Amino acid sequence: MRNITITVEEEVARWARLEAGRKETSVSRLLGGILKERMVAEDGYERAMRNALARKPFLKTSGRYLPREEIHDRAGLR
Repeated sequence: MRNITITVEEEVARWARLEAGRKETSVSRLLGGILKERMVAEDGYERAMRNALARKPFLKTSGRYLPREEIHDRAGLR
């Protein structure tokens, strides 16, 4: 593990100390866990976005833009 130094407002530091105490851990471990959760969540989102953008479109438009009426056409409501 690596050590880092951060500067936070007094109110944030107080909250972090109280939260760490409630979870029976250190402020360092608390913040490390929060940062890791954030990293994993963002990595998952970015991976999902890349996969979604890499797929071919599922609408068969024959190379033309569909008019609004065609896009929102509901056959069951006619």
